[in-house]
Formats: sequence, structure tokens, C-alpha cells
Amino acid sequence: MKEISNLIAYRPDVKVVDATLRDGGLVNDFYFTDEFVKALYLANLRAGVDYMEFGYKASKEMFDEDKFGKWKFCRDEHIREIVGENATDLKIAIMADVGRCDKADIIDRADSPIDLIRVATYVNTIPGAVDMIEDAAKKGYEVSCNIMAISHTQEGELKAALDILGKTPVDVLYIVDSYGSMYPEQVARLADTYLEFAAKYNKKVGIHAHNNQQLAFANTIEAVGDGVDWLDATYASMGRGAGNCAMELLLGFLRNPKYNVYPAICFVEKYMNQLKADGVVWGYDLQYLMTGLLNQHPRAAIQFTKEKRTDYAEFYKEIVAQD
Repeated sequence: MKEISNLIAYRPDVKVVDATLRDGGLVNDFYFTDEFVKALYLANLRAGVDYMEFGYKASKEMFDEDKFGKWKFCRDEHIREIVGENATDLKIAIMADVGRCDKADIIDRADSPIDLIRVATYVNTIPGAVDMIEDAAKKGYEVSCNIMAISHTQEGELKAALDILGKTPVDVLYIVDSYGSMYPEQVARLADTYLEFAAKYNKKVGIHAHNNQQLAFANTIEAVGDGVDWLDATYASMGRGAGNCAMELLLGFLRNPKYNVYPAICFVEKYMNQLKADGVVWGYDLQYLMTGLLNQHPRAAIQFTKEKRTDYAEFYKEIVAQD
């Protein structure tokens, strides 16, 4: 059983990362207004959030800029239009997907408003992740690495990946429940594995949870109790499919005087509720529960949602047949 102090004590090493623009951008193709992004930046400042992830550094060779909002590509000048020189304690992050990002688009940190590069990889693309991590670190950035879809990864493969990544200059290794299929007991076991390698190589550990089974918050606070320090969240749980751990839940839970839940509540009331009123759709629903239960990518559930289907039982039979 975890020490109660791990749950309620002040933890100065805890970092909260806002992923609303990046994971939420997968819901609306990154079409956020500048007013929204500026208000989100100010809400994060007032709430004491540590990092704000603006979106992806997606390859303009692979993705058509006319089909996405600008936060799919996170040009430095667009970030500066929001944050200026960002003379604050809030750090700026972007995500770089292995195989979907051009390293040349990531300039030296000294010339960029970005502080943290979050490399996203699968176990089978670890060599590419190592290359991107080393490149970003050489350019002066903090670097984290999200190993995606680990619920589909063999334990031996995961340990080999963590050992390889541990030898790189990466700062944080992330547990990622890509399919929202994990339970707190599984997160606890994974946290032990990640923390073992983190201790060996002097790294931190983070968690990025999805809410297919309404466990994103539970899994996140489980990880905190296990010693995981970097915690991803999004306002009103906005994110791909079922969404993520809710920022307002997480800030309300953490017993850290630097965090303040009230600005998060204000932002959800004014901006997140308006997005939903405007027809942007995300969050827990039966179709996402089903893919989570079956440990499947939510793409079929996302399509089900787009088609405004309500034949849940038929959908369940379809995805069971594919399993």
C-alpha cells in the first residue's frame, strides 16, 4: 500500500503539463482562435501550470497546411504572437512525432520560444526517437519521450526501449495509455518499471492518460502516489476521442500551494463550454468505452462518432469481430 504522504504531501518535483491545444487539437484539426489560445496561456499562468504544450511540429511535407490550424505546425512566430518573450515561469512545449516531423523545423533553443520538445514514438521506432532526442538536446532543449501504445507492448520490449532511452539525454520518460485501456493496478506496475530505469539513468517519469473507461484521473493520481512526477492534463478533458485527465480535477487534487484550481474553472466555464456549444465533440461515451475495454485504437469509435451513429450494440459486434 502506498504511503499516504505520497498522495497528500507537498511534492516540489511535480510538474503539470497542459496538453489541451495538442491533444485537443486532434478533435478540431487545431482550429483554435488566437483569443482562445491567449486565454488558455493566461489561465495556465494563473493556475500555476508548469508547461503548456502548443501542438505539433508536424512535417509540412507530409501534412497540408491548408487542412489544419496553425497549431498542427507550431511555427515559432505564431507562438511568439501569443506569449511574446514569455518572461514567466510557464514553459512552452511542443510535440514531435517520430516519422512525422522534420528536425530542420526545430531551430536552436536560444532562438526559439520553445523550452521542451516532447518526442512521441512507438517501440518499433525507438532508433528514430533516439535521433530526435539527441538532436533536440544538442540544440539546447529539455526533452521528454512518450512511448505510445504500451498496452500493446511486450514487457521485454518495453524494458529494452527504456534501457536504450535511458542512455540518451532525454529528461522525462512517459507512461502513455494511448487506448485508455489500463487500470490503476496496471499503471502501478508500469510505474515501478519506469521508475526503476529512471533511477538507473537519473531521469524523471511522466504519465499521459486517456479517459475511455473514465480512469484517466484515477490512473494519473495512482501514478502520483507511485512517485511519477510529470502529469499531463487538459481542460475539460479535451482530447482525442474520450479525452484525457481533466486539468480541473488534477489541480483540485494536488496539495501543492503553487497550483490554483479557480482559474481553471473560469476557463472551462467561458471557453471550453463554448467549444462544446459550438459543436466540437469529445469525451467519454459508450463507443470509446468499448475500444478501451478491447484495448483497441479508438479510430473506429471516432468514425462512429463522426457518423453520429447510435447503434452501440451493433458497433460492439463489429469491433469484437475485428479484435
